[in-house]
Amino acid sequence: MAAAAANPARERFIAFLGGWLERQQTFLDQLLRLVDLPSSENKAHQQRHLIEQVLCHYQQYFAEKALTAEEDVFVLFSPPWLSSFERTMLWLAGFKPSLVLRMVDSSVEDLTAEQAREMEAVKGETRRAERELSEIMARIQESVAAPPILALARRVGRLMDGEISSLDLAMETLKTAMLGVFESADGLRGSTVRKVMEVLSPEQTVKVLAAVAQFQLGIRRWGLKRDSQQQQS
Repeated sequence: MAAAAANPARERFIAFLGGWLERQQTFLDQLLRLVDLPSSENKAHQQRHLIEQVLCHYQQYFAEKALTAEEDVFVLFSPPWLSSFERTMLWLAGFKPSLVLRMVDSSVEDLTAEQAREMEAVKGETRRAERELSEIMARIQESVAAPPILALARRVGRLMDGEISSLDLAMETLKTAMLGVFESADGLRGSTVRKVMEVLSPEQTVKVLAAVAQFQLGIRRWGLKRDSQQQQS
């Protein structure tokens, strides 16, 4: 009860994530079954319908993350609900957008020449945007380590009223900057997926969505298992 009172945003997201991951597994099973079906008009209809459902599922995830960020953006940059292995793969509070592009490379073998050219353009745009956001984050981290803020933080237990106000202001400035990076990173994640889907056919999109879900659920299971083994030892 105390933990929930201390950080309701974190506890609410953990509760949401449990149900979301269960639905993610259900969608993965449906995607894999659809991949194996022979081509038909009915299959094409099922593909479009399932793609819409899966995208809505991801939109719910991003919406919940945005709500959590408004309350406590810092927890999203080191989420306690992820395994230690999952956290090593974290990039600005989520997956790196270029990961989706690697999933295309590994799961789609029938790109046309035109699709391949378009995908290369998306890769270039995405990597440039990733570099820009990483540079912004580095500058924020440098500002946090700057002597005035660091000195105030180290003295937090014995600050005078005026100094407490200065620290509060510094933390609010940091929160605003982190929130901006988070929103830009999630925006890039979403725009990258949209660009990929504009290039791919529905059948190819189903394969990519299945590969992404398999990867996410696979590393989560492996990461949680490894954490459990380390705790037991």
